[in-house]
Amino acid sequence: MTNPAIPDHAELILPAPAKLNLMLHILGRRADGYHELQTLFQFLDHGDELGFALREDGEIVLHTEIAGVPHDANLIVRAARKLQAESGCRLGADIWLDKRLPMGGGIGGGSSDAATTLVGLNHLWRLEMSEDRLAELGLALGADVPVFVRGRAAFAEGVGEHLQPVQLDEPWFLVAIPQVSISTAEVFADPELTRDTPAITVRSLPEGGGRNDCQPVVEKRYPEVRNALKTLNKFVAAKMTGTGACVFGSFPNQADADKVSRQLPATLPSFVARGCNRSPLHRRLEMATRK
Repeated sequence: MTNPAIPDHAELILPAPAKLNLMLHILGRRADGYHELQTLFQFLDHGDELGFALREDGEIVLHTEIAGVPHDANLIVRAARKLQAESGCRLGADIWLDKRLPMGGGIGGGSSDAATTLVGLNHLWRLEMSEDRLAELGLALGADVPVFVRGRAAFAEGVGEHLQPVQLDEPWFLVAIPQVSISTAEVFADPELTRDTPAITVRSLPEGGGRNDCQPVVEKRYPEVRNALKTLNKFVAAKMTGTGACVFGSFPNQADADKVSRQLPATLPSFVARGCNRSPLHRRLEMATRK
């Protein structure tokens, strides 16, 4: 299928999928100011899409403008330049982005874009850099980037970088998008944030994930999120992902999710997507490699 946001001469087109945090527990604050977390990541078969083409002059050019984000500050450009610097690669890339995921939504848009850039350019530039090394580079760009680089649903600890692959049910999710952008830094700085949840093991994970310790703080600060949860809770048990703003509920099939989606108010955009234990990015790249 052609994508009007990405030109025909793109040599490689890859998805940058959304993720959900099915639970998010905060165990404590570390001496460096970061928080010790336990979270459960699962991918969705919905997300941004990126196109890549080789350049011989070493330049990294992102052709898609993102409002409020200067070209050189974009995580896509930073990821590409970091991969160049670490590998010594003299090739460059033209990059196009079809932006479908909301910014500040808690579903991983920027982190996923960065991971797709690392994985995609590693393939296009034929660097053969290991998954571990790519994940290490990703962590320097953001705590959520490694899970997208590795591409497996995972139980995560630390600041989110210690990943243990898990096999989860793959239900259909309805994801509602409150029209507000959440500041993650503000949420984690809030004095009312729970920071003493006891650690659990991957074996003691509650079915369907568990709670999100950030949710009470976000509900208090952002009425848009509180109202979205109230609306969705009329149909299904709803939770917030990450530090928000997106909220979600799970369904056994697409028809049920679509039915509820049609009943949401026009002021609350939403999408329906399947949960995936294997990232659509890695599935697509495997197909491209086999060709």
